[in-house]
Amino acid sequence: MKDLNSDVFDPTAGMDSDYSRASCSSPSDADFGFAFNDSNFSDRLLRIEIMGEPEEARPDSVGCTSILDWARRKRRREDCKKDNVVDLNGCPEEQVLNGSHPDMDDGIPCDNLDDEPAQMIEELHSGDEAANGDESSWGMDCSTVIKVKTLHISSPILAAKSPFFYKLFSNGMRESEQRNVTLRINASEEAALMELLNFMYSNTLSCSTALSLLDVLMAADKFEVASCMRYCSRLLRNLPMTPESALLYLELPSSVLMAEAVQPLTDAAKQYLAVRYKDITKYQDEVMALPLAGVEAILCSDDLQVASEDAVYDFILKWARSQYSRLEERREVLGARLARYIRFPFMTCRKLKKVLTCNDFDHEVACKLVLEALFFKAEAPHRQRIIAADESASSNRRFFIERAYKYRPVKVVEFDCPRQQCVVYLDLKREECTNLFPSGRVYSQAFHLGGQGFFLSAHCNMDQQSSFHCFGLFLGMQEKGSVSFAVDYEFAARSKPTEEFVSKYKGNYTFTGGKAVGYRNLFAIPWTSFMAEDSLYFINGVLHLRAELTIRP
Repeated sequence: MKDLNSDVFDPTAGMDSDYSRASCSSPSDADFGFAFNDSNFSDRLLRIEIMGEPEEARPDSVGCTSILDWARRKRRREDCKKDNVVDLNGCPEEQVLNGSHPDMDDGIPCDNLDDEPAQMIEELHSGDEAANGDESSWGMDCSTVIKVKTLHISSPILAAKSPFFYKLFSNGMRESEQRNVTLRINASEEAALMELLNFMYSNTLSCSTALSLLDVLMAADKFEVASCMRYCSRLLRNLPMTPESALLYLELPSSVLMAEAVQPLTDAAKQYLAVRYKDITKYQDEVMALPLAGVEAILCSDDLQVASEDAVYDFILKWARSQYSRLEERREVLGARLARYIRFPFMTCRKLKKVLTCNDFDHEVACKLVLEALFFKAEAPHRQRIIAADESASSNRRFFIERAYKYRPVKVVEFDCPRQQCVVYLDLKREECTNLFPSGRVYSQAFHLGGQGFFLSAHCNMDQQSSFHCFGLFLGMQEKGSVSFAVDYEFAARSKPTEEFVSKYKGNYTFTGGKAVGYRNLFAIPWTSFMAEDSLYFINGVLHLRAELTIRP
């Protein structure tokens, strides 16, 4: 352990680990609780001036009973805050700060400091003097000193924990052995500051509720005590998470959110929201009411349970229109914040066409997103996997990662001549097929031929004689009126060793809305053989299926 008599104003001497990257065995990790507010171990007096707050904020600052109360109180407090600047009150014996960074030229030396008793000193002020001023009552509420606390402090201990106090105490006043330092805070910050100061000595907190820990976290950010921010973040993560608390953690001031010490807390909040609302259709009303930070946390999840990426796009558009009525503001939010969470390469071409004509997106932004998606779709499967795995390929790698859609994406090649025809490619992972047993089914996204919507469905079912389970593939037409279509169709699958598509079943059918046709045992083998490790149909863990549809004249 370093000698505490070393130069406390040496930036490398015992600073907090997040500030100086010192080891965990630094003096800043020691317990100096015995020295808190003890004149025998102190070289300065800290005078804390507690300021009044607007009438609107007072009831909340007296006592919060919920996370929502805390959030409302914080917003009111921010509304009434003065500019955070260094405030010198003209007295040559005190340096007065309201929590902002002290400038290097603001220090005023003071050589005389009367001895004070060891106990904390409190002075109550009525505010009558200020009431006679010219300012409005709101201004008086915000600026009137209602109480003063005086503490004995040790500058080495505080400087070792906080860059704020380090800069303050090394502010060109080394020749002064003793001096008064005054901090001005809002009344609602008093309890948090006292907890923070005690933590800087003892490395522990006496508070344990989410509301009080959030207050201390804010104070720790204000006075740059990274170790306390880390401590509060850990305690908050250990408390039960709720949607309200998770949203609050994600909407903390930007200075707090950017702190490395708080990152685990915000990550936990995002994960909680992503898991709770992964089925956005089930909680649609709740999700529609969420703020931007909450929606972002949900949409970044790979495990989002949605029918298709088209549904994600439709939801984002619906949410943005309900939250931002002004077109300019909506375009900014969609382009700068939400577009990155839409996996455009996995949207259908029909929906991508609509993106190009959607007025809610800036046209240049929409063209760029659609073009990038189409280039990805045109890549060979192995190239797509390389792009998705290469984090350097895009500033947002998730753009190329497929979610666990309820309806599996397909690739479609359409022909108009000599007859209307389409070729549809559907890939299923081995894990997806495993999950179909014993009676499951998985559907593809819709594709279109002759203006009608069709889909593929893969099943685990019994064979025609109901003697064993097997893999079945079916073609269905979406229900739409009483239109009928006569279609020739053919199912094929890639097979080892050539890994080329091999035809497995041909047929023709006159479709009407809601009808499906196919083959119950596509590979003419039991399910166990189909899923075996040496199966001919899984190539690198993927089953490659193809369906060709042609409208009969």
